[in-house]
Amino acid sequence: MADNAEINSLTPQELDVWAGVATLLERLPAALDAQLQRDSGLTNFEHGILFALYSAPDSSLRLSVLAGFASSTLSRLSRAISRLEAKGWVRREVDPADGRFTFGVLTDAGRDKVIESTPAHHALIRRLIFESVSPAQAKALGVITRKVSATIGPDAGWRPHDMGAQQAE
Repeated sequence: MADNAEINSLTPQELDVWAGVATLLERLPAALDAQLQRDSGLTNFEHGILFALYSAPDSSLRLSVLAGFASSTLSRLSRAISRLEAKGWVRREVDPADGRFTFGVLTDAGRDKVIESTPAHHALIRRLIFESVSPAQAKALGVITRKVSATIGPDAGWRPHDMGAQQAE
């Protein structure tokens, strides 16, 4: 039987931090999905798509840009877009400037869905994240999560103030 030193190259402090991160990675998506499913019939992923489109200029984004924001493959995004299209919340449009690209466009019904679903979702985020830590800790959490995300991959991920710049890509 192998002893713990042979398989555990993390220090006890690192293992303690990782245990917290791993637990958060399991619990947070489940909590967000449960609230959105119960209150709005959406997954967190679907709400993120609708919210990104709502926040974008002209309520539309190239699907490739949207996939980057969602840290998603185009295939996963396409399946979600199909579900949202079936509900009348999104439509696809070929990019008139370059037919190789497709836009996801938020419909009026999709806009209504975002307006309906976002307040309770943001209230849960506020309760789970921002009421659990101090303002300084919340700021540090943002810095830390962006730094870890950048280490994982070069895509910076979604940031609300970058919406206009990302659309032009």
